[in-house]
Amino acid sequence: MTGSTRYASDGTSPATPDIGVVVARYREDTAWLAELGLPGVLYDKGPEPPAALAPGIRREALPNVGREAHTYLTHIIAHYDALPRWTAFVQGDPFAHLTPPEEPRLPPAALRARLLDLVAQDRPFCGLAWFRLRCDALGRPHDLADPAKQGRWEGWGKDIPVGRVFEALFGLPSPAQFIARAPTGNMLVRRDRILARPPEFYQRALSLVLADPHDAENTGHALERLWQAVFSGPGRTG
Repeated sequence: MTGSTRYASDGTSPATPDIGVVVARYREDTAWLAELGLPGVLYDKGPEPPAALAPGIRREALPNVGREAHTYLTHIIAHYDALPRWTAFVQGDPFAHLTPPEEPRLPPAALRARLLDLVAQDRPFCGLAWFRLRCDALGRPHDLADPAKQGRWEGWGKDIPVGRVFEALFGLPSPAQFIARAPTGNMLVRRDRILARPPEFYQRALSLVLADPHDAENTGHALERLWQAVFSGPGRTG
Protein backbone atom coordinates (compact mmCIF):
# COMPACT_ATOMS: atom_id res chain seq x y z
CA MET A 1 0.00 0.00 0.00
CA THR A 2 1.18 3.54 -0.66
CA GLY A 3 -1.33 5.80 1.04
CA SER A 4 1.24 8.56 1.27
CA THR A 5 0.18 10.93 -1.49
CA ARG A 6 -2.89 13.10 -1.67
CA TYR A 7 -4.31 14.14 -5.04
CA ALA A 8 -5.74 17.41 -6.26
CA SER A 9 -9.47 17.82 -6.63
CA ASP A 10 -9.36 16.86 -10.31
CA GLY A 11 -7.86 13.51 -9.37
CA THR A 12 -4.88 13.90 -11.67
CA SER A 13 -2.17 16.09 -10.14
CA PRO A 14 -0.34 14.80 -7.08
CA ALA A 15 -0.41 17.23 -4.18
CA THR A 16 1.86 17.45 -1.16
CA PRO A 17 2.43 14.07 0.52
CA ASP A 18 0.87 13.41 3.92
CA ILE A 19 3.56 15.11 5.96
CA GLY A 20 3.41 17.57 8.83
CA VAL A 21 6.09 19.56 10.58
CA VAL A 22 6.48 19.98 14.35
CA VAL A 23 8.67 22.93 15.31
CA ALA A 24 10.21 23.42 18.76
CA ARG A 25 10.76 27.19 19.04
CA TYR A 26 12.18 29.47 21.71
CA ARG A 27 13.34 32.80 20.24
CA GLU A 28 14.24 31.71 16.70
CA ASP A 29 13.05 33.48 13.58
CA THR A 30 10.71 30.95 11.98
CA ALA A 31 9.90 32.94 8.84
CA TRP A 32 11.62 30.11 6.93
CA LEU A 33 8.50 28.00 7.42
CA ALA A 34 6.79 29.99 4.66
CA GLU A 35 9.39 28.79 2.16
CA LEU A 36 9.30 25.26 3.56
CA GLY A 37 5.65 25.19 2.56
CA LEU A 38 4.52 22.31 4.77
CA PRO A 39 1.64 22.34 7.25
CA GLY A 40 2.15 21.76 10.93
CA VAL A 41 2.40 23.09 14.45
CA LEU A 42 4.84 25.60 15.90
CA TYR A 43 5.21 24.98 19.62
CA ASP A 44 6.37 28.24 21.14
CA LYS A 45 8.28 28.33 24.43
CA GLY A 46 9.65 31.82 23.95
CA PRO A 47 8.79 35.08 25.71
CA GLU A 48 7.44 36.58 22.49
CA PRO A 49 5.48 34.98 19.64
CA PRO A 50 6.91 34.96 16.12
CA ALA A 51 6.25 38.04 14.02
CA ALA A 52 4.06 36.05 11.65
CA LEU A 53 2.92 32.52 10.99
CA ALA A 54 3.40 30.81 7.66
CA PRO A 55 0.28 29.52 5.87
CA GLY A 56 -0.75 26.14 7.23
CA ILE A 57 1.17 26.61 10.49
CA ARG A 58 -0.63 27.05 13.78
CA ARG A 59 0.99 28.15 17.02
CA GLU A 60 0.63 26.57 20.43
CA ALA A 61 2.32 27.97 23.53
CA LEU A 62 4.13 25.60 25.88
CA PRO A 63 6.06 26.17 29.11
CA ASN A 64 9.80 26.48 28.62
CA VAL A 65 10.76 23.12 30.09
CA GLY A 66 12.32 19.89 28.89
CA ARG A 67 14.03 21.06 25.71
CA GLU A 68 12.61 19.83 22.39
CA ALA A 69 12.00 16.36 23.85
CA HIS A 70 9.15 17.85 25.90
CA THR A 71 7.75 19.47 22.76
CA TYR A 72 7.89 16.35 20.62
CA LEU A 73 6.49 14.03 23.28
CA THR A 74 3.68 16.46 24.07
CA HIS A 75 2.74 16.54 20.39
CA ILE A 76 2.81 12.76 19.99
CA ILE A 77 0.61 12.21 23.03
CA ALA A 78 -1.90 14.87 21.96
CA HIS A 79 -2.10 13.68 18.34
CA TYR A 80 -1.42 9.97 18.72
CA ASP A 81 -4.57 8.93 16.84
CA ALA A 82 -4.37 11.65 14.18
CA LEU A 83 -0.78 11.74 12.99
CA PRO A 84 0.08 12.29 9.32
CA ARG A 85 1.97 9.52 7.59
CA TRP A 86 5.24 11.39 8.17
CA THR A 87 6.20 13.95 10.79
CA ALA A 88 9.26 16.17 10.53
CA PHE A 89 10.39 17.11 14.03
CA VAL A 90 12.68 20.15 13.88
CA GLN A 91 14.15 22.86 16.05
CA GLY A 92 13.22 26.50 15.57
CA ASP A 93 16.44 26.93 13.56
CA PRO A 94 17.51 23.51 12.30
CA PHE A 95 19.77 24.81 9.55
CA ALA A 96 22.96 25.08 11.61
CA HIS A 97 22.86 21.29 11.98
CA LEU A 98 21.96 20.25 8.43
CA THR A 99 25.35 20.90 6.82
CA PRO A 100 28.94 20.93 8.11
CA PRO A 101 29.96 24.33 9.55
CA GLU A 102 32.36 25.04 6.70
CA GLU A 103 29.57 24.67 4.13
CA PRO A 104 26.76 27.13 3.31
CA ARG A 105 23.49 26.62 5.11
CA LEU A 106 20.74 24.87 3.23
CA PRO A 107 17.89 27.15 2.17
CA PRO A 108 14.40 26.14 3.34
CA ALA A 109 13.51 24.99 -0.18
CA ALA A 110 16.39 22.50 -0.04
CA LEU A 111 15.15 21.16 3.30
CA ARG A 112 11.71 20.73 1.77
CA ALA A 113 13.21 18.87 -1.18
CA ARG A 114 15.16 16.62 1.15
CA LEU A 115 12.09 15.79 3.22
CA LEU A 116 10.01 15.01 0.15
CA ASP A 117 12.81 12.85 -1.22
CA LEU A 118 12.89 10.85 2.01
CA VAL A 119 9.11 10.49 1.82
CA ALA A 120 9.38 9.27 -1.78
CA GLN A 121 11.85 6.65 -0.55
CA ASP A 122 9.32 5.64 2.14
CA ARG A 123 11.98 6.04 4.81
CA PRO A 124 10.65 5.05 8.25
CA PHE A 125 13.15 7.15 10.21
CA CYS A 126 15.93 9.53 9.28
CA GLY A 127 17.96 12.02 11.28
CA LEU A 128 18.40 15.29 9.42
CA ALA A 129 21.69 16.44 10.94
CA TRP A 130 24.77 16.07 8.76
CA PHE A 131 26.49 13.88 11.35
CA ARG A 132 25.89 10.92 13.66
CA LEU A 133 27.24 10.50 17.19
CA ARG A 134 28.76 7.52 18.96
CA CYS A 135 28.81 7.77 22.74
CA ASP A 136 28.94 5.71 25.92
CA ALA A 137 26.30 5.49 28.64
CA LEU A 138 27.45 8.85 30.05
CA GLY A 139 27.15 10.52 26.67
CA ARG A 140 30.92 10.76 26.29
CA PRO A 141 32.52 12.25 24.34
CA HIS A 142 30.48 15.44 24.61
CA ASP A 143 31.02 19.18 24.89
CA LEU A 144 28.65 20.00 27.73
CA ALA A 145 31.55 21.45 29.73
CA ASP A 146 32.49 23.87 26.97
CA PRO A 147 33.25 27.20 28.72
CA ALA A 148 31.46 29.03 25.92
CA LYS A 149 28.22 27.30 26.97
CA GLN A 150 28.49 27.94 30.71
CA GLY A 151 25.28 29.29 32.19
CA ARG A 152 23.04 28.38 29.27
CA TRP A 153 21.25 25.64 31.22
CA GLU A 154 21.43 24.07 34.66
CA GLY A 155 23.15 20.86 33.57
CA TRP A 156 26.22 22.57 32.14
CA GLY A 157 29.42 20.68 32.95
CA LYS A 158 27.69 17.38 33.76
CA ASP A 159 27.63 14.14 31.81
CA ILE A 160 24.62 13.05 29.77
CA PRO A 161 22.70 10.18 31.44
CA VAL A 162 22.03 8.27 28.22
CA GLY A 163 22.33 4.86 29.87
CA ARG A 164 20.22 5.76 32.90
CA VAL A 165 17.45 7.25 30.78
CA PHE A 166 17.56 4.22 28.47
CA GLU A 167 17.09 1.86 31.42
CA ALA A 168 14.28 3.94 32.92
CA LEU A 169 12.48 4.18 29.59
CA PHE A 170 12.91 0.67 28.24
CA GLY A 171 13.38 -1.41 31.39
CA LEU A 172 16.47 -3.04 29.88
CA PRO A 173 20.18 -2.95 30.73
CA SER A 174 21.94 -0.10 29.00
CA PRO A 175 24.24 -0.89 26.09
CA ALA A 176 27.85 0.11 26.56
CA GLN A 177 27.76 2.20 23.39
CA PHE A 178 25.09 4.15 21.53
CA ILE A 179 24.92 5.50 18.01
CA ALA A 180 22.73 8.60 17.91
CA ARG A 181 21.17 8.72 14.45
CA ALA A 182 19.19 11.91 15.07
CA PRO A 183 21.51 14.13 17.12
CA THR A 184 20.22 17.68 17.59
CA GLY A 185 16.64 16.35 17.55
CA ASN A 186 15.93 17.06 13.87
CA MET A 187 14.36 14.05 12.16
CA LEU A 188 11.67 12.62 9.90
CA VAL A 189 9.58 9.78 11.33
CA ARG A 190 6.92 7.66 9.64
CA ARG A 191 3.65 7.20 11.51
CA ASP A 192 3.95 3.44 11.97
CA ARG A 193 7.29 3.96 13.74
CA ILE A 194 5.63 6.32 16.21
CA LEU A 195 2.64 4.02 16.72
CA ALA A 196 4.95 1.04 17.32
CA ARG A 197 5.03 2.28 20.92
CA PRO A 198 1.81 2.66 22.93
CA PRO A 199 0.72 6.03 24.36
CA GLU A 200 1.83 4.89 27.81
CA PHE A 201 5.41 4.66 26.58
CA TYR A 202 5.39 8.31 25.52
CA GLN A 203 3.74 9.29 28.80
CA ARG A 204 6.58 7.56 30.63
CA ALA A 205 9.16 9.37 28.52
CA LEU A 206 7.43 12.69 29.16
CA SER A 207 7.40 12.00 32.90
CA LEU A 208 11.18 11.52 32.82
CA VAL A 209 11.58 14.86 31.07
CA LEU A 210 9.20 16.68 33.41
CA ALA A 211 11.10 15.33 36.41
CA ASP A 212 14.09 17.31 35.10
CA PRO A 213 12.30 20.39 33.72
CA HIS A 214 15.34 22.65 33.41
CA ASP A 215 17.68 19.90 32.24
CA ALA A 216 19.74 20.08 35.43
CA GLU A 217 20.57 16.38 34.96
CA ASN A 218 20.63 16.61 31.15
CA THR A 219 17.66 14.29 30.63
CA GLY A 220 16.62 16.26 27.55
CA HIS A 221 20.12 15.90 26.14
CA ALA A 222 19.91 12.15 26.74
CA LEU A 223 16.69 11.88 24.72
CA GLU A 224 18.48 13.58 21.81
CA ARG A 225 20.71 10.52 21.66
CA LEU A 226 17.91 7.98 22.00
CA TRP A 227 15.35 8.93 19.36
CA GLN A 228 16.38 6.04 17.10
CA ALA A 229 15.60 3.65 19.99
CA VAL A 230 12.34 5.43 20.83
CA PHE A 231 11.09 4.92 17.28
CA SER A 232 12.33 1.34 16.91
CA GLY A 233 9.45 -0.34 18.71
CA PRO A 234 8.22 -3.85 17.91
CA GLY A 235 4.86 -2.70 16.60
CA ARG A 236 1.35 -3.46 17.74
CA THR A 237 -0.82 -6.54 17.33
CA GLY A 238 -4.54 -6.99 17.48
